[in-house]
Amino acid sequence: MLRFIIGIILVQLVTIALFFAVTRVGLDNTQFMLTIGLLEILFSVLAAFWFSSIARHRHMNELETIKETHAKEREKIRVNAERQKSRIVSKSQQQILKETRRARTGANFKVGAAFAGALALGAVMLYSQFVTFGLLILTTAGGGLAGYLAKGRQVFLARRKEFATHQHVMLSQDKPIKK
Repeated sequence: MLRFIIGIILVQLVTIALFFAVTRVGLDNTQFMLTIGLLEILFSVLAAFWFSSIARHRHMNELETIKETHAKEREKIRVNAERQKSRIVSKSQQQILKETRRARTGANFKVGAAFAGALALGAVMLYSQFVTFGLLILTTAGGGLAGYLAKGRQVFLARRKEFATHQHVMLSQDKPIKK
């Protein structure tokens, strides 16, 4: 702003000086008046270019500042979005694990009850003199229960390993990105 004021005052001073130069020489010398008029026009055009240059540089500086501010804001928004995405994925995985455990617990109870019923039936058969049939039911129920427990343990270990691997991947994505 100060540059514009200095330029305007300078143009006014040159105009006043040229006006006094014309009035001292006299108004009858037209060639001198034309020369002074052309000098005034030339000086005014140069001042206009100077003002235009100052305005352009000021505009470029403001534009660059705004671009930097927007870039910082955009980066901040992107980082926050990544963090929120990570939190949402983590929460959804925990919810899935919770529901899976709940379903597995219900299924385990039902299977356990079925095996307990089969064992009870086998014991009743043994007690009531159907020894062969009772032993057959007991061994079948015991083998089925052992197989079910072994498979359940394998699935549990595999899911726990998968969850730990996924948590490690999600935590490594939260690190800031280096440029």
